[in-house]
Amino acid sequence: MRFPPLHRGTLLARRQRFLADIRLDDGRDILAHCPNTGRMLGYSAPGMTVWASERGPGGRCAWTWELADVGGALVGVHPARANALASEAIGLQRIPPLAGYAESRREVRYGTERSRIDLLLRAAGRADCYVEVKSVTAADEFGLGIFPDAVSERGLRHLRELQGVAARGGRAVLLFCVQRADVLALRAASEIDPAYARGLREAQAAGVETMAWQCAISTREITLTRKLPLLR
Repeated sequence: MRFPPLHRGTLLARRQRFLADIRLDDGRDILAHCPNTGRMLGYSAPGMTVWASERGPGGRCAWTWELADVGGALVGVHPARANALASEAIGLQRIPPLAGYAESRREVRYGTERSRIDLLLRAAGRADCYVEVKSVTAADEFGLGIFPDAVSERGLRHLRELQGVAARGGRAVLLFCVQRADVLALRAASEIDPAYARGLREAQAAGVETMAWQCAISTREITLTRKLPLLR
């Protein structure tokens, strides 16, 4: 996935979760939309090098914060890009366990709790495959990606819905899209959300497939490329 042209700068402050003050390298001070409403652990401190794209006229912010530099490694700030990255990788047959499906649909209603599945994959002679995509951007001090970075009732609901799919004979997949290049594996952040960590273990035991794939990131593009170990 290609980025629009990115402009490098320095993060001055993140405020109100949705906004960031950035000083571009050309001296301009801009107000950028922050698409990540989470805690952004370890990559939202003032003084960090960041990149923003220009959104054009209209709206409160003409800019979007896209990337942050953490010790020389890039982190994708935009969690909504995870679904598009997963869809692109599946369509290009880059994720072998999810290859061979003829049809891919997004945001399909399913389950008993009024949910929408990120990707519904279909092919003749195969059970429907329900893929829930989660964006991972946080990491711990040991170089492990962690999810979630805040208590996630929504994430827990999605685990229940996926268990329901598996119980009905469908294929249920939880795909973690790791938008940072400096982690070696992924784990559930039980210290942040113990209920989610328990729910993940229960979902795995109930037949929900879990997998983590890491992105290769530059200031020109971001691509889902490599499988990561998912620690239990």
